[in-house]
Amino acid sequence: MVRRKSKQVSVGDIKIGGNAPISVQSMLNTKTVDIEGSIKQIEQLRSVGCDLIRLAVPDEASCAAFGEIVRRTGLPLIADVHYSYKLAHLALDNGAKKLRINPGNMLDFSEIKPLANRLKDMNIPVRVGVNGGSLDPKFKGENPAVALVESALECANVFESQGMSDIVIAIKASDTAVNIDANRILSLACDYPIHIGVTEAGTLRTGLIKSAIGIGTLLREGIGDTIRVSLSANVKEEVLAGKKILQTMGLRKNAVEVISCPTCARTEINVEELANKIEEMTASIDKPLKISVLGCPLNGIGEGENSDLGIAGGKDKSVILVDGRIYKTVDNSELLEQLSRLITIKLR
Repeated sequence: MVRRKSKQVSVGDIKIGGNAPISVQSMLNTKTVDIEGSIKQIEQLRSVGCDLIRLAVPDEASCAAFGEIVRRTGLPLIADVHYSYKLAHLALDNGAKKLRINPGNMLDFSEIKPLANRLKDMNIPVRVGVNGGSLDPKFKGENPAVALVESALECANVFESQGMSDIVIAIKASDTAVNIDANRILSLACDYPIHIGVTEAGTLRTGLIKSAIGIGTLLREGIGDTIRVSLSANVKEEVLAGKKILQTMGLRKNAVEVISCPTCARTEINVEELANKIEEMTASIDKPLKISVLGCPLNGIGEGENSDLGIAGGKDKSVILVDGRIYKTVDNSELLEQLSRLITIKLR
């Protein structure tokens, strides 16, 4: 596939757009004023390889807390701002490396000029993020996809009229078809980097399906420079899903692929639990490794022949494979420890 050509912006040392790899984002669901809880969740996201992290700043106390979190983590964090340009400036005072504003609830565009000038002077980008659920009523019409694009471009054009070009646009709707149509239109209308995702996608099961279709379709067409999978689930699941979508689309080659069987009556180990633990344990690894987790020796040994590492499960003991060959048999209680050691050896 050929990626759409776009400008490039920087959030700290992370590049968005141009030839940069497609980054994976998430957003904290802690209260920003809960500094310890927010830092803990940031570390959880980093442990599974999250590239960019966004925090809500709904009031002045949250802006102050945002600054403390920036100082203590040393990370380039994104401030999510609604309703108040004053909060946008306070977020910049407190170290935000990118702002997200929603033109659907920040309607006084006269206040964009001083904000744009400041962002330009600080070399900090803005994300113009339009959501179907908070669209400015003046844009609502027969074609919701066109309306979303018109709202986003109207706001982006005001920023650019002030000489600011470090702009990212995100258009999201909970309707997957509308979401896809809007981003297709947007991709032809500008060369800004595009942040893609399906907003309010739902629970883990429903949200994964809607996001895989909505994000995957656009990626296949070369649209999308950074992504977020929005789920009503643990925030780590958003990152794991986002990285898996990129990997499945062939856009993230330096990653671990965990292959697991659907299980049957022959299964003697908890394949689901083991495969999930291995996926999370290896999520931040940027080297192509294929690890198979199979529930029995009957097919497991043969099916693991094309894996770098593999497990063929037994009732009390399981076979570990290295490069498709039987390496050793170990107690099931030692499987993760043994596999972790072999992964470390493979990474050397």
